Amino acid sequence: MACPKIKPLFFFTFITGLVECLCFAGVIFGWAALVFVLKSEGYFESLCVNVTSANGTQTLDCSVQDEQFSLVFTIASFMNNFSTLPSGFLYDRFGTLVARICAICIYTGGMLMVALSSPALAILLFPAMSCIAVGGGLILISNIQVGNLFGSRRFTVITLYNGAFDSSAALFFFLKLIHETGISFHAFFLFVAACSVIHLLRTFFLLPKDFIPHPLPENYSIGSPCSKSKTPELAPKKLPMEPAVPDIPEKTFRECIVSRMFILHLVWLSVMQLRHYLFIGTLNPMLHRLSDGDPSQVSQYINAFSITQMCGVLCAPWNGLIMDRHKGKPRAEGMSEQEADLNSSWLSLLLTALQCLLFSLCASIPSLPLQYLTFILQVLNRSFLYGGNAAFLNVAFPSCHFGKLYGLVMSVSALVSLLQYPCFTLVKDVLGGDPLYVNIALTIFSLLAFIHPLSVYLHCRKLISQRAANKA
Repeated sequence: MACPKIKPLFFFTFITGLVECLCFAGVIFGWAALVFVLKSEGYFESLCVNVTSANGTQTLDCSVQDEQFSLVFTIASFMNNFSTLPSGFLYDRFGTLVARICAICIYTGGMLMVALSSPALAILLFPAMSCIAVGGGLILISNIQVGNLFGSRRFTVITLYNGAFDSSAALFFFLKLIHETGISFHAFFLFVAACSVIHLLRTFFLLPKDFIPHPLPENYSIGSPCSKSKTPELAPKKLPMEPAVPDIPEKTFRECIVSRMFILHLVWLSVMQLRHYLFIGTLNPMLHRLSDGDPSQVSQYINAFSITQMCGVLCAPWNGLIMDRHKGKPRAEGMSEQEADLNSSWLSLLLTALQCLLFSLCASIPSLPLQYLTFILQVLNRSFLYGGNAAFLNVAFPSCHFGKLYGLVMSVSALVSLLQYPCFTLVKDVLGGDPLYVNIALTIFSLLAFIHPLSVYLHCRKLISQRAANKA
């Protein structure tokens, strides 16, 4: 029996996954907007103290309050990356259903803790925001496989989902706007927690119990009894443009993590992520210095930066289109689909490294108007970076290890990103608040990211040479 609704179902799965990533998964990165709301509600207000200035006037010093909010975000953002390692193992070992149920429970628990918190129970923000970050990260991991439903646009979907994850920071910005109209932020978090019912429905009816395979078998469907009846016919047929290639045994997980390609990819991600984290961490004092302390100008540039962060979902698909550019074209004789995908990935890796270099150069130049261009390059590079990371791991290594490899690379890069703290200390205590020399050092350091695309390019050329020699 034919399944006429397979394609519409795939599209509906894609759209609901996009909404899930855009509205829920990465909300932790909208922390700056949430802090405004929490401060107005009196969270950690007891840490503010009255201080007497030199002229005898008293002012309220809330620096300790700011440090406490900063600590909440530091722990949550670190957990967002570091937890991807156990999350990846959970996903690979138990499949989509178990992983998503765990993610939804953790995420909902975090939202409920914020909803039930108060200035007297502000300590709940620490576990709450970490749970929201961990649950949202696992939701993203479980959605990346949806790209397998769209063979010729596989990487476009993967990068789009990662861009949507970045743009979901807008949820807390929306909270800030409605809070100013008098709506309780506790009610908002209760509403978001209640939306977990939608996540559960999607888990049971639009996603498989285990995984969406790649390459996608013929007549494959999800959420339909047709998938059961068509099991014997799931073997994909060879198309004329897909010449037969010899079967290559899949690498073990250990072989993957000790490979040169994985190590260089880890360096590629870690170098650029550290550059981004340091830029965000020093942005406010940098703008304060460049504007000579003009608060209106600082506010103007901070608003511009916040708005550009919401555009990640618009930037990310361009990276996927670059990686998908070879789809639908005949492959060279003897070239596997994985090799063709890998051959198209080096350009994406190269462009991402080039964007980071340009972004770092602009950030290092002490010119205030130039920072508008810096903001654009930053969000473009961030979108390419995380979308390209997920897409490359999907291409270069066996899909059975994707969750573990994704978790490992994000966890190790999270550890590397802790270097931002000694950099902060160096700028503040040694360089008098001027990050120029640190920015120059990191710009030079970012050149390491160019090694990875060059290595992938040379690897692909080597495979082409080997095929030509074997054919001769």
